[in-house]
Amino acid sequence: MKKIIAVALSMILALSLASVSLADSVVAATNCAFPPYEYYENGVEAGIDVDIVKAVCEKLGYDLTIVDTEFGSIIAGVATGKYDIGFGAITITEERAKSVHFTTSYATGIQSIIVKEDSTITGVDDLKADGIKIGVQQDTTGDIYATDDFGEDHIARFNKGADAVMALSTGKVNAVIIDNSPAETFVAQNAGLKILPTAYAEEAYGFEISYEKEEFYNAFNTALEELIKDGTVQAIIDKYIKAE
Repeated sequence: MKKIIAVALSMILALSLASVSLADSVVAATNCAFPPYEYYENGVEAGIDVDIVKAVCEKLGYDLTIVDTEFGSIIAGVATGKYDIGFGAITITEERAKSVHFTTSYATGIQSIIVKEDSTITGVDDLKADGIKIGVQQDTTGDIYATDDFGEDHIARFNKGADAVMALSTGKVNAVIIDNSPAETFVAQNAGLKILPTAYAEEAYGFEISYEKEEFYNAFNTALEELIKDGTVQAIIDKYIKAE
């Protein structure tokens, strides 16, 4: 009998610890192919977004698990409760805000245009010409804006920004529209490419949390705002994006 009671108590304790662990853990979804915001460094997730989310979770006392998934599935996964947090240099838009809570913006971004160094494309208007193909990462604002501005026939979609850039290098597309910080990284890594001097669009980034998790959203957003105010967020950004 004592043995049975001991086993039962052990099971109750284990379940209790598991419950505590679950309550103190959050799962975040991202697409780890968007340097310097999220990428792998020696097999470990790194980048601006990664470090900020880690800092917020540490401040709140949560263990963090990061899931690498397709960019287009992040917001849907957060909205349905599959993930607690979504991130990926995701632009705050009215349309996306219908599905998920956005936090206070922690960074601003610019959509830039990458072309070959010898390209005849010198500005946005040149992208409207017949036969021009624009590479974009699927479901990003670059995809959304470019489709609206230039039409479906001009768009070539890729799962990763790096794939779009590779298509540009090999002549399969004529230009790539993507966030400026990743654009700078990709141009540095691929000879023969350049970024046009005129920005295509400007936008604000935020983290995503389900409307069903109001208490968690309020806690996360408050902690994020405190880290913005005390300079932690800017220090993280400066770590990855050096001042000119």
